[in-house]
Amino acid sequence: MQPIRPFYVMEVLEEAFRLEAEGNDIIHLQMGEPDFDTPDPITRAGIEALEQKRTHYVQALGIPQLRRLIADAYPETCRPPVERVTVTPGSSGGLQMIFACLLDPGDEVLLADPGYPCNANFIHLYGGIPRFIASGPDTNYQLTADSIRAAWNARTKAVLIGTPSNPTGSIVSPEEMTRIAQTVRELGGQLIVDEIYHGLVYETPIRSALHDGDDIFIVNSFSKYYGMTGWRLGWLVVPERYLEDITRLSQNLFISASTPAQYAALHAFDEATSAELERRRTLFQRRRDYFVPALRDLGFTIPNMPQGAFYVYADCSAFTDDSDAFALRLLREALVGVAPGKDFGSYRQNVHIRFSYANSMENLERAVQRMRDFLANN
Repeated sequence: MQPIRPFYVMEVLEEAFRLEAEGNDIIHLQMGEPDFDTPDPITRAGIEALEQKRTHYVQALGIPQLRRLIADAYPETCRPPVERVTVTPGSSGGLQMIFACLLDPGDEVLLADPGYPCNANFIHLYGGIPRFIASGPDTNYQLTADSIRAAWNARTKAVLIGTPSNPTGSIVSPEEMTRIAQTVRELGGQLIVDEIYHGLVYETPIRSALHDGDDIFIVNSFSKYYGMTGWRLGWLVVPERYLEDITRLSQNLFISASTPAQYAALHAFDEATSAELERRRTLFQRRRDYFVPALRDLGFTIPNMPQGAFYVYADCSAFTDDSDAFALRLLREALVGVAPGKDFGSYRQNVHIRFSYANSMENLERAVQRMRDFLANN
């Protein structure tokens, strides 16, 4: 337990709740969750599943109908066999099983810094060592084939890529992903690609890493794009050599993912649901297109326009060299909640904060005005 770090943004959230209890109007831009509720067709299906008493254990790898729909959602050019699709209790449950499969104590996993903080803790949990590679705007805040090769050593076992990324919203281009897959394969390691924000991409072309080989672990989720965060449901596409291991782990660690959630998710791919999800994606893009220029106008440095997800990782060095204290001041004095850079790694974390634009356009505009007033008085 010693290396397992807390999620520091929760401290900001607790302070925000305290301020709200005192009657303050807080604009929450700190959390990594869509502000939209689960689409109605999914919710209704979940209610029907409960009414039909679908509350018992199901197959460890997921109900067959859902596994088939997930497989069929991939393009024909990279569609996996349904046998390689497994349903998991969120993408977090899937990542834990992957690292349980791969890691012996002391094995290293390469990750981009900045990145999603819980990934390092999953690695620690199984005795592994997360090795962070500083990744700035010159590489779009992502690992590259060259940076992976330069960092590789005898203890390196795997590489974890998130595309689109939390906290930067950056993606790995299809061409670079092909090079990364070839490099990791050549070096004898295992590539893991987290694609949980794949539905939330704006303008920039992206494709699943399944195009680059059937030996890659693909991680995905119903949380972000499908708006099912509290249902705790995700999936893996598993390389054939690890199927038996993942089956045993699923049976023992989880028995199965939530039964009502799985029956609800059968309607995540319906035409009506898809239309609603596209409407939401368009709204996220409009928010991004307003919010990033507005932050730049305030004096934040954002070298690259986020290409996906709903985050902005902003350089606040024009105002402070202590982003943790700056985040708390924004909360207490401007009543705007943001996530401090220390949650996302070590590389220049003291001069970065993460904004989430998973909030209404009205609230984003209000937050910009509040920050403008705050900065003018400091």
